Amino acid sequence: MKLNHQQYGKARVRVMKVTRTAQQHEIKEVNVMVMLEGDFASSYTEGDNSKVVATDTMKNTVNALAKEHLGAQIEQFGMALGQHFLKRYTQVRQVTVELEERPWQRLSVEGKPHAHTFLGSAQERPFARVISTREKVVVEAGVDDLLILKTTGSGFEGYPKDKFTTLPETKDRIMATSMKATWLYQKAPKDYAVTNRRILEAMLKVFAVNYSPSVQTTLYQMAEAALHAVPEIAQVNLKMPNKHCLLINLTPFGVENKNEIFVPTDEPHGQIEATITRD
Repeated sequence: MKLNHQQYGKARVRVMKVTRTAQQHEIKEVNVMVMLEGDFASSYTEGDNSKVVATDTMKNTVNALAKEHLGAQIEQFGMALGQHFLKRYTQVRQVTVELEERPWQRLSVEGKPHAHTFLGSAQERPFARVISTREKVVVEAGVDDLLILKTTGSGFEGYPKDKFTTLPETKDRIMATSMKATWLYQKAPKDYAVTNRRILEAMLKVFAVNYSPSVQTTLYQMAEAALHAVPEIAQVNLKMPNKHCLLINLTPFGVENKNEIFVPTDEPHGQIEATITRD
């Protein structure tokens, strides 16, 4: 028997950091997974734990390094964790750190942002993935479950039809998706957090402004806009499930439905995915 591949680590390490100044507080909450690859085969095949870094040690390392390294740029925290394990343990060849952020928004009281009270934001989750070896560091960032919708400016026409086709063509429909976007950095930006916002702003502008003949077209245009806006990224991967809003037939009740009343549903849904790279 041959052990072809192995990795192990600690997942769902949740840590929150509060940064306090005299004026206001800032919070950053992340869910971290650390995975190690390296010279650990004997722990699988021979029951030898002499090279195994305990996953409890990984958890404690995440918590301890958060004090100095967890800040606005979660990518920097991932890089710090990767370098720590590579420097501390010679048997480690690669460290993969995945960080999922829980955003908090400052609460406004009487129209003014409160100094130390926050609201949990919507369901979208910024994330980063940092893969560190002794030769290089690869950084990906993105956002998951970003729910976006526009009530017009979208259609779907000209598709093949057969005896099983019931979907009518339309020039005007609701377009909604819960998007997962991942971009790969080819060069470190001055500020990951600022650059990530610029990428999202470029993509969301396309979603809002451009007429969409299909989710596929919009997906491509959004990724293209991100690549034009930020030269530091090399590619964009988008997953955009089509969250259908189906027009409800109200004629049995003597009511005319002029494209106003819908049932939102995501089961089943269209699943559109693509990766767009530079030439």
